Amino acid sequence: MNKQMRNDINLPTHFMTDEQQALADQAGKFFFSEFHHLNAEMDDTDDLPPSVFPKLGEMGYLGLNVPPEFGGAGLDFTSACIITEQLSRASAAIGLTHVAHDNLCVNNIYRNANDDLRRKYLPGLCNGTLVGALGLTEPGAGSDALGSMRTTAKKDGDDYILNGTKIYITNGPIADLVLVYAKTSPEKGAKGISAFIVETDTPGFKVAQKLNKMGFRGSPTGELVFEDCRVPAKNMVGKLDGGVAVTMSGLDLERAIVCFNALGIAQRALDISIDYAKTRQQFGKPIASFQMVQAMLADMYTQIEAARSLSLKTAAMCEGLEEGEGGRGEIHKLTAAAIFKTAAATSFVLDKAVQIHGGSGYMRDTEVNRLYRTGRVLEVGAGTQEVRKLIIAGELLKN
Repeated sequence: MNKQMRNDINLPTHFMTDEQQALADQAGKFFFSEFHHLNAEMDDTDDLPPSVFPKLGEMGYLGLNVPPEFGGAGLDFTSACIITEQLSRASAAIGLTHVAHDNLCVNNIYRNANDDLRRKYLPGLCNGTLVGALGLTEPGAGSDALGSMRTTAKKDGDDYILNGTKIYITNGPIADLVLVYAKTSPEKGAKGISAFIVETDTPGFKVAQKLNKMGFRGSPTGELVFEDCRVPAKNMVGKLDGGVAVTMSGLDLERAIVCFNALGIAQRALDISIDYAKTRQQFGKPIASFQMVQAMLADMYTQIEAARSLSLKTAAMCEGLEEGEGGRGEIHKLTAAAIFKTAAATSFVLDKAVQIHGGSGYMRDTEVNRLYRTGRVLEVGAGTQEVRKLIIAGELLKN
């Protein structure tokens, strides 16, 4: 970013336009004012306050990449990433919920659905009256989400009948609609998957359980079950059996924007570590005066800046990604590399942040402890670190 926003200082660099910087400044101030104070209670209850989505919609922070004609903000992808970092810096949980709604659900609908579906669903998703989610992962299908998918959608007249289970679905317990992937032609394997918009008040849909997570608490995660769930055929997003293209293109964009979730978390950890080091007294002086603490802060800063540079390059490469693109080639390699580096950097920063905080960092009710518990999943979600390496290597080794 061209300014690392802290509460008390702005540091210029060269990555952002003046307009994007102003957007980041405005967003950071609003998110800290409205959401930061909610974090402790959200961590205790694992509930998202009902005021969050209406506030985000009112201020124009939903549907970031959706054109105004459908109710969105009409921003470029890099600007959406910049806002995501600021939101995640103020509240990691709300940042994740926002990405699941705005990128995984809303942006996929905008990029792949026809105008009838866009006009029907996007305005509510953009003004905060509807909450969206993405249903891909299943109990037996994580890294092999497409090949091992068991959820089916069978044609029945003008409808499809969905049966199956989805697990670890961010926003699942609170969603009004879910973009669901199911096998319409099981005999074709991964090439027989289609995407559907499922309204969660549809008979046959239920939230089987809300999952009890270690971190990102306040961003509700659930298990979703479809039992003879009848969905209109017109709610299919994209082409019949064309779900792989929708999924892979969306997954590259997800990896790119989740980098900024991670950066927001890492930046906040560095910010509070600097503040703590300046105020914590040991041996009659602030621990910030000790060279070993200074070394940790320097390492944290360097890891964040390196990850941010790669993430911003990746975001720029994602601009204008066409429908059906992604899942292969340079963009597939680069998004995997960016999230691999950023997740590892965030884990490093959070570990050092706890070390700087000492005993207080081990206490569950401290902010640094909450960030530490939250950050661990960044090396697992949206493809594990191991899968990310396989993607990078696979692309490097192609002719």
